[in-house]
Amino acid sequence: MTETHEPAPYTPQTLRILAAIKAVPAGRVSSYRDIAVAAGLPQGARQVARILHALSGSQNLPWHRIVKANGCIALAPGQGLELQIHLLRSEGVAVTEEGTVDMDRYAKKPC
Repeated sequence: MTETHEPAPYTPQTLRILAAIKAVPAGRVSSYRDIAVAAGLPQGARQVARILHALSGSQNLPWHRIVKANGCIALAPGQGLELQIHLLRSEGVAVTEEGTVDMDRYAKKPC
């Protein structure tokens, strides 16, 4: 008999982070820090990064909409920077060749 293991259920914190990431609309960006704050984890920016890395594919997360608080893309050239720039531009977000977004213009505004 073969045993199957269901993945462990997500923690409440993970579920809040997932919801905050999914709430960033096309044509907008948010920072790791702002996602953490929205999820009730003001010191959780690294946790947001880990969740994006681990769950972007399986949870269909708009990972490309999350940038550093200063508007810079965290990915390095040849490691996803170019793809993130392309995806953001395809949604109408102006991104410099170096991978910087104007947060005053494109950051998701709180309700």
